[in-house]
Amino acid sequence: MARVLVLYYSEGGHVEQMAMAVAHGARELKGTEVTVKRVAPIGRPPGEHTVPVADPEELRDYDAIIFGTPTRFGNMCAEMRLFLDMTEVLWREGGLIGRIGSVFVSTSTQHGGHETTITSFHTNLLHHGMIIVGIPYTESGLANMAEISGGSPYGAGTICASDGERQPTDNEFDLAEAQGRRVATVAVRMYGEEKLEAPPPGKSGR
Repeated sequence: MARVLVLYYSEGGHVEQMAMAVAHGARELKGTEVTVKRVAPIGRPPGEHTVPVADPEELRDYDAIIFGTPTRFGNMCAEMRLFLDMTEVLWREGGLIGRIGSVFVSTSTQHGGHETTITSFHTNLLHHGMIIVGIPYTESGLANMAEISGGSPYGAGTICASDGERQPTDNEFDLAEAQGRRVATVAVRMYGEEKLEAPPPGKSGR
């Protein structure tokens, strides 16, 4: 059984909606166990929520992690940054080496940093030794020119507008689901019935 975690931070609800679509896509694959968790806010209590808050240490329990974040000046939000900074022990132990990582985002404008946020996020995953998965161009929604839409080969995305009123479109939801399916497909192949064990830090695995 491949274990997939969808982990997100959301304030206006847009990233949360995309997270649920990503999880829905991942659950379409047989042989997956999909969990959705969120990152706690900074400076205020997590509050009541149906989605539980994740602990950085538990990332080691999953074979694939799909991260969702709003952008802040072309980068991930502070809450996600803090969460990742708290994974130092995992990094020292090589706890995420060989695991699958993927990222989706939300911005307030069409060119508000979808790609820079995802690619800069990838740097963190590579430092952890994770295997990055995006969305292939076989997904026709990536080439949709009929409407303004988030999403790129790096990962799904939505545009919430400066007032937060714009909601994710069908195309954006479709790409989010496609990303979930893609990650789950790779996870099942790698961590299916005969689970692969990542080599310990500093070892080649041969």
